[in-house]
Amino acid sequence: MSSRPIFVATHPRACSTAFERVFMTRRDILTCVHEPFGEAFYYGPERLSTRFENDPETREKSGCANETYKDVVDRLLALEQDTGKRTFIKDIIYYIVPHDDGQPRIAPSLAEDANIKGSAKPGTNGTNGGPHVNGDAGVSEPGNPTVLPAALLRRFHFTFLIRHPRRAVPSYFRCTVPPLDEVTGFDHFMPSEAGYVELRRLFEFLKDQGMIGPARAGGEPTKEGEVSITVVDADDLLDRPAEVIEAFCKEVGIDYTPDMLRWEDKESQDYAVKTFEKWNGFHNDVIGSTYLKPREHGVKNVTEEQEDEEWRKKYGEEAQKVIRECVNENVPHYEYLKSFALKF
Repeated sequence: MSSRPIFVATHPRACSTAFERVFMTRRDILTCVHEPFGEAFYYGPERLSTRFENDPETREKSGCANETYKDVVDRLLALEQDTGKRTFIKDIIYYIVPHDDGQPRIAPSLAEDANIKGSAKPGTNGTNGGPHVNGDAGVSEPGNPTVLPAALLRRFHFTFLIRHPRRAVPSYFRCTVPPLDEVTGFDHFMPSEAGYVELRRLFEFLKDQGMIGPARAGGEPTKEGEVSITVVDADDLLDRPAEVIEAFCKEVGIDYTPDMLRWEDKESQDYAVKTFEKWNGFHNDVIGSTYLKPREHGVKNVTEEQEDEEWRKKYGEEAQKVIRECVNENVPHYEYLKSFALKF
């Protein structure tokens, strides 16, 4: 069974914070790290996102304007060594998988670690005149869709958490418009932040390279140390949390106990507040929770017309069209990943 750091790859609004809270209860054996690559993605000199490109004040206020991808990697490696515990990482996957269809470049700060011939300097190989890593200069690894060297990817035990775009996309949109945008600091919706395309690209690369699979969750491994293909659907998590968490624990080598679904003690609450504070406004519901139990009502059986009308009433005509287009574009990627999900 793998003892490598667990990397839960996901997209925004996939109920991933509730998933994290479960594993925060295992501080005896795990060190949980919440979205470690986000600051480098949004604020640092190797940033991939254009969200704050024209807002240097916000980047400076973040305290992470100099954060490189190597800084993040070095912290993760040191944390594992210093604590002696297994690391549990949950991250939005487009933080390391650029949205562009071209061949991504290894982050300049990590290029030397990639053992690749070539060179790249931070801030000099950008796209659209900006300082982004995913530009025409720099070095790359054939097929690798990330800005991390493949040798580093092999260190992780990758799993995937997904949610249907019909629920995830409008939930994310809500965080980028009034009144929540004042809290989150995300003042406009970017369809490229849906995250399904990037999740699928990473999944297919890991699968093709043998970093996950070929055995699926619940199946018999074909070789020692194999990482099974483990995909969790958020609706299953919400409907039957105990079954899902127990099955997931089996795949990643953690002993499951029902106590993992409760976190009402003050120490756990304080730990969650501190962990989630860097992305203010996105995790409020989960921060205030004390346990994970099956939801009382399942997913509403509604038509597209009913959904469109609901989004139109909440956000307006133009916003409804943007949400619908984004949802429809990402359904095929979700359904592909869903075909690998744990079955219950």
